[in-house]
Amino acid sequence: MAQLLQPPPPIEIKVGDDDSRQRLQFRLWQLFATTLTIMAAVWFSTFGTGPAILAWVIAKHILVAILMIGLHRYPHYKGESEPKA
Repeated sequence: MAQLLQPPPPIEIKVGDDDSRQRLQFRLWQLFATTLTIMAAVWFSTFGTGPAILAWVIAKHILVAILMIGLHRYPHYKGESEPKA
């Protein structure tokens, strides 16, 4: 008979563990890598048609790889439900 009431719920504590800084650093790295790739492709384009075509084909593959890394790096944000695999 001593336990008629439920215990109070635990106190909700807000913490900053959503990796905002790491996410920002990664997005800045993505932007830097993309800019560097495009600048290299533009530079190779000044050498003529053959090197330009080859440079843009390689740049396209690099840009897609950078995009795919970014899509899987942070699949969900804090508070969102887990993505269903």
